Amino acid sequence: MDTDTVIAAIDAGGTSFKCALVGADGAMLRTWRVPTQTPEFTLSACVASFKRECAVLGVQPKALGIASFGPVDIDPLSPFYGTITGTAKPDWSNAAIGPVLGKALGLPFHLDSDVNAALAAERRWGAAQGNKSAAYMTVGTGIGVGLYLNGDFAARPSHPEFGHIRVARHVDDLTFLGTCALHGDCLEGLASAKAFEDRWGVAADLPLDHAAWDIEAFYLAQACLNLYLATRLEKILIGGGLMQAAGLLEKTQIAFDHLIGGYLPVHGAQIIASPGLGEHAGVLGGAVVALDRLS
Repeated sequence: MDTDTVIAAIDAGGTSFKCALVGADGAMLRTWRVPTQTPEFTLSACVASFKRECAVLGVQPKALGIASFGPVDIDPLSPFYGTITGTAKPDWSNAAIGPVLGKALGLPFHLDSDVNAALAAERRWGAAQGNKSAAYMTVGTGIGVGLYLNGDFAARPSHPEFGHIRVARHVDDLTFLGTCALHGDCLEGLASAKAFEDRWGVAADLPLDHAAWDIEAFYLAQACLNLYLATRLEKILIGGGLMQAAGLLEKTQIAFDHLIGGYLPVHGAQIIASPGLGEHAGVLGGAVVALDRLS
């Protein structure tokens, strides 16, 4: 375990802020969660917990790395770098999470979108190692996608908002209006964990043969197909809580094969996979964002 360089890392999500102290080799010295409530409560709790854990372990982090939900300003040259922008999450629009946390901890902060950061970690330590092009899609409260192409992340100095693309409706899902506050039945409005539970209840309570899983896989496969056809990616990793459901990844791979219809010699199982770092991809991504800036 490399403790000469320690990073204070945060995976800032809509449900919780996952915090960790991470070594340069990716080893997590300590990890914990802070519930996402108001910015004032959440950021103060993060600061207090980092100070406590650093004192217990006797370490002094070199920097703070943040993987954040969005939309968020990820341009280091922007005066609003590290600030949540027009999110639909109550109270969080214009929350300057990077500057506030960095100042309170006395650390330089480095921030990227949650999916960009997760993909950076997967490229360094996980399932996208050695891939020249890859995507990371998270299916949680919302849907986000990070894309790595041609030596950098797509849409710099901003980030993609792929969760709001339009998808065709499943024949057995024509009446649901969708949960996206702005677009209704965009990808996020139809296939996020919130959209799933609004229709069918708690995912863990559904039997494996419930029609909900085929409908969800249909939407996720469309997203994967659009990503693949537009960019010819080597790997598409799909993470997030909903993807823990048994069989959903395989159903998505099969639906991809049906949708592509043999047009290209590729199969869903070849390119669509689970993240190698599992639930830790985001917080390790925060560490990678900081480590890359320190190097």
